[in-house]
Amino acid sequence: MAESLKQEETMAGAQGRGGVSIIIPTLNAAPWLERLLAMLENQTVRADEILIVDSGSTDGSLEIIRAHGVRLIEIPKEQFDHGGTRAMAIGKTSGDLVVFLTQDAIPASREALARLIAPFADTPQLAAAYGRQLPSEDANLFSAHLRLFNYPPRDSLRCWQDRERYGFKTIFISNSFAAYRRRALEEVGLFPEKLLFGEDTVTVARLLEQGWCVHYVSGACVHHSHNYSLWQDFKRYFDIGALHALEWRLFAPYGAPTGAGKRFVRSEIAFLLAQKRYMLIPQSLVRNGLKLAAYALGRRHGRLPRSLARALSMHPRWWQ
Repeated sequence: MAESLKQEETMAGAQGRGGVSIIIPTLNAAPWLERLLAMLENQTVRADEILIVDSGSTDGSLEIIRAHGVRLIEIPKEQFDHGGTRAMAIGKTSGDLVVFLTQDAIPASREALARLIAPFADTPQLAAAYGRQLPSEDANLFSAHLRLFNYPPRDSLRCWQDRERYGFKTIFISNSFAAYRRRALEEVGLFPEKLLFGEDTVTVARLLEQGWCVHYVSGACVHHSHNYSLWQDFKRYFDIGALHALEWRLFAPYGAPTGAGKRFVRSEIAFLLAQKRYMLIPQSLVRNGLKLAAYALGRRHGRLPRSLARALSMHPRWWQ
C-alpha cells in the first residue's frame, strides 16, 4: 500500500496539472499490440490518455486497438513521417508529459511508466527521459549485445555542458520508449518534419542547445530488439551516415561517433568470447566492417546517384 501511494504521488508530481499522454505509431502491429496494450493497462500508474496513430495496417491491428477502447487516428501509409506524424499526434493530446512507444516495445514491468516519468518531478530543466531497452526473447547474440552496449544498467543525466564528457552519446535517445516535457518540445518546434529518420536525436540536440537536459532511466525497461541481417544492418548504418551528414551543423558540437564505434567493436568481441561463441567472431568483424563502410557511404550520399542511395536505405521512399 505504501509503495503504491508513493508511486501515485510521484506520478502526480511528474505530471503537473496536465497529466501524461502516450502516443504509439503503428503499422501492422498485431504481433505485439495485445501484449503492449495489456501492459499499459496494468501499469502501477495509468496515463491519462493513449493515442495510436495507424498508417494503414491490414493485419488486424485496428480490431485489437478498438477492442481495447484506445483512441485511434488513421492516416494513409504514404503520409507517415517520423517527425511530422509524431508532431501531429502531440497536437491531438493534452498531457504535460508526452510518452512515445514503438509498437514492438513491451514494458518489462508494471512500474516502467512510473519510473520513466519520475525524474521530471525533481529536475525542472529536464526535457526528455528515455528508458532501458532489454533484448526481446528471440534476440540473437548480436542484437542482445547491441542493447547491452547502448543501454547500460546505470542512469545518466546529460546537459549541454556535458558534451565534452559524453561526446556524441550526449544526444543519444530512442523514441521506442521516451517521455518529453511538452513545454520543452514546443520551445524547439516539436519534432522536425521530412527527416530521413532520427527525429528523436535531432530534437534532443536542439533541446540541449536551449539549456534543457536528457535523462537515461535504466530502471524503466522495455523489451525491444531487432535481429537485423547483414544487409539490413548495412542499410541502417547508411541511413545513420546520411543523417549525420545532413545535420552536421547541429551535431558538430558533440563531436564524431567514431570513438563509440571502436568501443562497440571491442565490446562485441569480448561479449562473444564471454559467451564462448568463438565461431561468431569472424561474422562480427565482417558485420562491423560493413557498418563502417555503410556509414562512410551514407556520409557521402550526395555523391551517389539518387537511385543507388534509395536502394541502400531502409527508408527508400524518403529519397524520392
